[in-house]
Amino acid sequence: MTAAPIFLTDSITCFQPADTAPVIELWQTCGLVVPWNDPHLDIARKLARGADLFLVGRRDNELVATVMGGYDGHRGWVNYLAVSEACRGQRWGRKMMEAVEVRLIALGCPKLNLQVRGSNADVIAFYEALGYTLDDVVSLGKRLQG
Repeated sequence: MTAAPIFLTDSITCFQPADTAPVIELWQTCGLVVPWNDPHLDIARKLARGADLFLVGRRDNELVATVMGGYDGHRGWVNYLAVSEACRGQRWGRKMMEAVEVRLIALGCPKLNLQVRGSNADVIAFYEALGYTLDDVVSLGKRLQG
Protein backbone atom coordinates (compact mmCIF):
# COMPACT_ATOMS: atom_id res chain seq x y z
CA MET A 1 0.00 0.00 0.00
CA THR A 2 1.35 3.40 -0.96
CA ALA A 3 1.43 6.08 1.70
CA ALA A 4 -0.97 8.97 1.17
CA PRO A 5 0.63 12.18 -0.04
CA ILE A 6 1.35 14.79 2.60
CA PHE A 7 0.33 18.33 1.83
CA LEU A 8 1.67 21.19 3.91
CA THR A 9 -1.60 23.03 3.41
CA ASP A 10 -3.75 20.34 5.09
CA SER A 11 -5.52 21.54 8.23
CA ILE A 12 -8.31 20.52 10.57
CA THR A 13 -10.11 23.34 12.36
CA CYS A 14 -13.42 24.08 14.04
CA PHE A 15 -16.36 24.84 11.78
CA GLN A 16 -17.01 28.53 11.11
CA PRO A 17 -20.32 29.97 9.84
CA ALA A 18 -18.68 30.80 6.50
CA ASP A 19 -18.21 27.02 6.05
CA THR A 20 -21.97 26.40 5.89
CA ALA A 21 -22.45 26.28 2.11
CA PRO A 22 -19.40 24.11 1.34
CA VAL A 23 -20.21 21.76 4.24
CA ILE A 24 -23.76 21.23 3.02
CA GLU A 25 -22.53 20.77 -0.55
CA LEU A 26 -20.06 18.11 0.66
CA TRP A 27 -22.75 16.35 2.70
CA GLN A 28 -25.08 16.35 -0.31
CA THR A 29 -22.36 15.00 -2.59
CA CYS A 30 -21.59 12.25 -0.06
CA GLY A 31 -25.27 11.30 0.27
CA LEU A 32 -25.56 12.33 3.91
CA VAL A 33 -28.49 14.73 3.50
CA VAL A 34 -31.84 13.03 3.90
CA PRO A 35 -35.31 14.59 3.63
CA TRP A 36 -36.05 14.34 7.35
CA ASN A 37 -32.83 16.14 8.43
CA ASP A 38 -32.45 19.77 7.40
CA PRO A 39 -28.67 20.35 7.20
CA HIS A 40 -29.04 24.07 8.05
CA LEU A 41 -30.97 23.16 11.18
CA ASP A 42 -28.49 20.40 12.08
CA ILE A 43 -25.66 22.93 11.84
CA ALA A 44 -27.52 25.53 13.90
CA ARG A 45 -28.27 22.94 16.59
CA LYS A 46 -24.62 21.86 16.69
CA LEU A 47 -23.38 25.44 16.98
CA ALA A 48 -25.67 25.90 19.98
CA ARG A 49 -24.15 22.86 21.75
CA GLY A 50 -20.54 21.78 21.57
CA ALA A 51 -19.48 23.68 18.48
CA ASP A 52 -15.83 22.88 19.25
CA LEU A 53 -16.51 19.25 18.26
CA PHE A 54 -17.69 20.23 14.75
CA LEU A 55 -14.54 19.96 12.63
CA VAL A 56 -13.68 20.65 9.02
CA GLY A 57 -10.67 19.53 7.03
CA ARG A 58 -9.10 21.72 4.39
CA ARG A 59 -6.54 21.30 1.66
CA ASP A 60 -5.32 24.52 0.04
CA ASN A 61 -8.17 26.32 1.84
CA GLU A 62 -10.75 24.10 0.12
CA LEU A 63 -13.10 22.27 2.48
CA VAL A 64 -12.61 18.53 1.85
CA ALA A 65 -13.83 16.77 5.02
CA THR A 66 -16.13 17.12 8.02
CA VAL A 67 -16.95 15.38 11.27
CA MET A 68 -19.53 16.36 13.87
CA GLY A 69 -18.78 15.03 17.34
CA GLY A 70 -20.87 15.24 20.46
CA TYR A 71 -20.49 14.44 24.14
CA ASP A 72 -23.28 14.19 26.70
CA GLY A 73 -21.07 13.54 29.74
CA HIS A 74 -21.52 9.78 29.40
CA ARG A 75 -20.77 8.85 25.78
CA GLY A 76 -19.38 10.52 22.72
CA TRP A 77 -21.08 10.38 19.34
CA VAL A 78 -19.99 10.98 15.77
CA ASN A 79 -22.14 12.14 12.88
CA TYR A 80 -21.54 13.61 9.44
CA LEU A 81 -18.10 12.14 8.76
CA ALA A 82 -17.63 13.08 5.10
CA VAL A 83 -14.67 13.21 2.74
CA SER A 84 -14.74 14.64 -0.77
CA GLU A 85 -14.42 12.11 -3.57
CA ALA A 86 -11.13 13.71 -4.69
CA CYS A 87 -9.56 13.19 -1.25
CA ARG A 88 -10.70 9.64 -0.52
CA GLY A 89 -7.90 7.18 0.02
CA GLN A 90 -5.69 9.93 1.45
CA ARG A 91 -6.44 9.19 5.13
CA TRP A 92 -8.81 12.13 5.61
CA GLY A 93 -11.45 9.95 7.26
CA ARG A 94 -8.85 8.61 9.68
CA LYS A 95 -7.46 12.11 10.35
CA MET A 96 -10.91 13.53 11.06
CA MET A 97 -11.77 10.68 13.43
CA GLU A 98 -8.44 11.04 15.25
CA ALA A 99 -9.02 14.79 15.65
CA VAL A 100 -12.48 14.36 17.16
CA GLU A 101 -11.28 11.47 19.37
CA VAL A 102 -8.47 13.63 20.80
CA ARG A 103 -10.97 16.35 21.68
CA LEU A 104 -13.38 13.86 23.27
CA ILE A 105 -10.60 12.27 25.33
CA ALA A 106 -9.63 15.74 26.59
CA LEU A 107 -13.24 16.16 27.79
CA GLY A 108 -13.01 12.89 29.75
CA CYS A 109 -15.17 10.90 27.33
CA PRO A 110 -14.79 7.15 28.12
CA LYS A 111 -16.41 5.70 24.97
CA LEU A 112 -17.34 6.85 21.49
CA ASN A 113 -20.44 5.53 19.71
CA LEU A 114 -21.55 5.90 16.13
CA GLN A 115 -24.22 4.44 13.94
CA VAL A 116 -23.78 2.97 10.47
CA ARG A 117 -26.47 1.40 8.36
CA GLY A 118 -26.02 -2.38 8.47
CA SER A 119 -25.96 -2.53 4.68
CA ASN A 120 -22.98 -0.14 4.44
CA ALA A 121 -20.20 -2.75 4.51
CA ASP A 122 -17.46 -0.39 3.26
CA VAL A 123 -18.05 2.12 6.04
CA ILE A 124 -18.28 -0.62 8.66
CA ALA A 125 -14.91 -1.97 7.44
CA PHE A 126 -13.45 1.56 7.63
CA TYR A 127 -14.45 1.95 11.28
CA GLU A 128 -13.29 -1.57 12.15
CA ALA A 129 -9.87 -0.68 10.70
CA LEU A 130 -9.82 2.23 13.18
CA GLY A 131 -10.44 -0.13 16.10
CA TYR A 132 -14.22 0.18 16.39
CA THR A 133 -16.17 -2.99 17.13
CA LEU A 134 -19.80 -3.97 16.78
CA ASP A 135 -21.73 -3.48 20.02
CA ASP A 136 -24.50 -5.93 20.81
CA VAL A 137 -27.20 -3.29 20.99
CA VAL A 138 -30.34 -2.31 19.15
CA SER A 139 -30.58 1.31 18.11
CA LEU A 140 -33.98 2.87 18.73
CA GLY A 141 -35.08 6.36 17.86
CA LYS A 142 -38.01 8.70 18.26
CA ARG A 143 -38.29 11.93 16.31
CA LEU A 144 -39.17 14.79 18.67
CA GLN A 145 -38.78 17.64 16.18
CA GLY A 146 -38.29 18.05 12.44
